[in-house]
Amino acid sequence: MATPADLVFLNGSVLTVDPAFTVASAAAVTGGVISAVGDHEAVASHIGPDTRVVDLGGRTLLPGINDSHLHGCAFGIGMPPLSLAVGSPAVRSLADVAEAVREAAERTPAGEWITGHGWDPGYLEECVADPSRLPTRHDLDAVSPDHPVLLYSFSGHATWVNSAALELTGVGRDAVAEYGSLIVTDADGEPTGILHEAAQDLVHRALPALDPAVRATAIKATLGALAALGITSYTEPGLGPGGDALMRGAMAHSTLDVYRRLLADGELTARVSVLLLPSGMGGTAEEFIEALDGLGTVTTADPRLLNVVGVKVFADGVVPNKTAWMHEPYVGGGCGSLCVGSGSDDERVAEVRRMIRHAHAAGYQLGVHVTGDRGIDAVTEAFAEAATEHPRTDPRHYVIHGDFLSARSMKTLASHGFGVNMNPTIKWVVADLEEEFVGAERAAYAWPYRDAIDAGVTVASGSDAPVTFPDWRQGVATMLLRESKASGRVSGPDQRIQLAEALRTYTVNAAWQDFAEEWKGSLEVGKVADLCVLEGDLLTAAPSDIPNMPVVLTAVGGRIVHDLLKD
Repeated sequence: MATPADLVFLNGSVLTVDPAFTVASAAAVTGGVISAVGDHEAVASHIGPDTRVVDLGGRTLLPGINDSHLHGCAFGIGMPPLSLAVGSPAVRSLADVAEAVREAAERTPAGEWITGHGWDPGYLEECVADPSRLPTRHDLDAVSPDHPVLLYSFSGHATWVNSAALELTGVGRDAVAEYGSLIVTDADGEPTGILHEAAQDLVHRALPALDPAVRATAIKATLGALAALGITSYTEPGLGPGGDALMRGAMAHSTLDVYRRLLADGELTARVSVLLLPSGMGGTAEEFIEALDGLGTVTTADPRLLNVVGVKVFADGVVPNKTAWMHEPYVGGGCGSLCVGSGSDDERVAEVRRMIRHAHAAGYQLGVHVTGDRGIDAVTEAFAEAATEHPRTDPRHYVIHGDFLSARSMKTLASHGFGVNMNPTIKWVVADLEEEFVGAERAAYAWPYRDAIDAGVTVASGSDAPVTFPDWRQGVATMLLRESKASGRVSGPDQRIQLAEALRTYTVNAAWQDFAEEWKGSLEVGKVADLCVLEGDLLTAAPSDIPNMPVVLTAVGGRIVHDLLKD
C-alpha cells in the first residue's frame, strides 16, 4: 500500500498541464508534493485514516496560477482602507471621484494627504462623452481645498493631483519647462494636475514614507486576495532604489525586507519572485549600474518561497500616454518617445543597451518594460548582442508587456531562448482605447499571443496589478475571445489561442520565467502541490462563462490557504 496521502482529490477534471496536457480524474498530495495522478482506482489507494478526501464532483483541479507580473505591495496599498477606490466599478464619473475625495476630506485632518488609485478616463462618464475632456485639478479643488490629493491612474503611469498638491510640491511653469509634455498644461501654460511617467516623481516624493507595518498590511491583503483567486505564485516586478517614488514607494527596496519578515513569520502564502529595480523611469545607465552594483548579492532564507531572480529595466512608456516608441506614427501624428526621460532616441537606445549589457554580464535575468514595436526591436537586439558578447547558459531574459511585439523581435527571442510577458487583462480593458491611438489594424494586432506562440517564443501572462485586477479567469477568456471590456467588440480574432495554451501561460510558462519549471507549474508526481479547484468543468465551459467560475480551494505546497469546501 502507498504511503497515506495528506490530501486526495477524486471524481473531477484534473488538468495536469504536463507536456501532453493530460487530463486525469484524481490526484494525491503527500508531504507537500504531488504523489499520484490518475484515475479513481490508482489514487484511492493513497487514502489513509487521516487523509482529507475531497470529492470534486466534476469540478476542475489545476495547477496553482502563477501571475508572472504583479506588484504585490502596490496592489495592497491601492485597496481600501489604505487608499481610495477611484477606479471602475467603484466610480463611474468625475463627479463620483470628487464625492469620494470629499468624504475622505471630512474624516482626514487638514493638511494630510488623501490618496487613491484606479482612475481611468476611458470609464469616466464626462471623459467618455467628450474624449478631449480629461481630469483636472479643478475637479478636486472644491471638495479638498485643505488637503493635498494624489490619485494614481489604473496604469500607474499617470497621476492626478489637486491645486493644493501642486502648490505644496512647487510644480509650476518651471517644472513644465523641464519635463515638457509629461506635465499636461492648459491654454495658459499652467499645469492641469495630470502628470505622466517620470514627472510623477515631483509629487510622489512628497508623500510620507510607508512604514514597514503599512507595507506588511498591504502585502497580506494582497496574499488574501490572491489565495481566493487560486494564485499561488507571482512576480513582484521591481523592488529597489528606483522604486522609492513609484506607486507610493511600494516598489522601494525596503519592501523586500518586509517580504523577508513575512517569510520568517510563516505568513507568506504565495511564492514570490522578485526583480530588482536599481533605477526608475528615465534613469540613466550610469545611475542604473551604480545602484545595481551597490545592491550586491541579494539572497533569502527560502528561495522556493521568496527568490530574487533578476533585474527590471524601464525602456519606454505606455501607449495611452503616447510614450511608447513606435515605427509608425500614432493616429493624429507623433511617434511618442522611446524613453520616459530626456535625450534623443539614439541616446536612449544606447543607454538601455548599456544597462542590459551590464546586468547580463553580472549574471542577472533581465525583464525589460517596453511596449512600442520600435522600442521592443531595440531591446531584443540588445538582449542578443549582450548574449553574443558575454555568453551565458540560459539567462531567460524577457520583454515585459510586449504589446506590439514584431515578427522580427519574435524571431530574435525564440532563437535565443528569451521570452515575453504579456497582459491579457490589460488587452481586455484597453482594446477600444488602443484604436484611438494606433488605429484599428494595429490595435487588433496588439498583444499577439497567437503569433508569438507560433514563433516559438515562451509566453507568460500577468495582470500587472494594480493596473488590472489579477483575475486569471478573465485573462484566459480574453485570450480565447479577444473581446473588449467596454464594448464587447472582438479585437484581433486571428490572435486567439486555445484553452491549453492559455493555461500554460499562467502555469508552466510562468514557472519557466522563474527558472522553476522542474519543480512547479504542473500537476505531475514529484512537483510541489501548488493547486487550485475551480467550480465546474473548465474543459466544457463556454469561454465567456470562465470569469464567473468561483475558485473554491487553493493550496501552496499542500498547505490550504483558501477553502470553500470545508464540511
